[in-house]
Amino acid sequence: MPGTLFSAAAHLPTWLDGRKVGDLDPTEREARTDELLAEALNLTGNARQGLLDQVVLINGPVAESIASRYRSRGIDSDDLTQVAYLGLVKAAQGYRPGEGPGFLAYAVPTISGEVKRHFRDFGWMIRPPRRLQELRSAALSAAGDLLQSKGRPATSEEIAEVLGVSVAELAEAEIADRGYSALSIDAPGPGEDGPVLADLLVDDADSYRQVENLETLRPVLDALDERDRRILLLRFVRGMTQEQIGTEIGVSQMQVSRLLTRILTSLRRGLTDEDGVPAHV
Repeated sequence: MPGTLFSAAAHLPTWLDGRKVGDLDPTEREARTDELLAEALNLTGNARQGLLDQVVLINGPVAESIASRYRSRGIDSDDLTQVAYLGLVKAAQGYRPGEGPGFLAYAVPTISGEVKRHFRDFGWMIRPPRRLQELRSAALSAAGDLLQSKGRPATSEEIAEVLGVSVAELAEAEIADRGYSALSIDAPGPGEDGPVLADLLVDDADSYRQVENLETLRPVLDALDERDRRILLLRFVRGMTQEQIGTEIGVSQMQVSRLLTRILTSLRRGLTDEDGVPAHV
């Protein structure tokens, strides 16, 4: 439904004095909308739906304007426009002439709510807690109100005071805003000739622990005879099977198995003290 209306808006026939919908000023748009809604009130079925479709098309620029406020935040612009039109469709179907303020006063929050709901459900690369999502939305609204009332951008302290939260909580919500999109690890790092982001990631490998393990094992290996060290080399470095090792050193596979058991037991004993605790602890 919204996709059909969205595509149809570009080919909408002319209205009022040969002008297209996009050329209507707000007063004319509002008057034409009121006429269509009043006429649709007493109709049902396809006749009523046809008039509501015209309401949606006439007010399409409003939906597109609201969608444009949320662009460049990680969701495709066409998707945002479709969602905004869906909100406009819901507003046209739910509005009752004569009940409350005019149509746009009812439609704008309906459209905005639909777009915000879409962001809440699909817009996060990394989803922050609901508390931070709501605080972030409230902060944006408060910042807009303060800008209008003070004539300048509001400070973090002023926004936090209006919302009744600390500056630290507000900063946490601002950080959550970055969860809408993600940088590629191949993106350039700081500086023109600096490393890419992947080069700045922390390596999980614990090289110090590896060095410690090797140094602990060294004296125990030195205590083995040459044949035992060769068997360990063939098995654990070169990855040979017991049968291959037996062929290499001239013994049976069963003998290799027994030799490995003896060697590993000797190593284990050499790495622990009399109570079975690792010697390097």
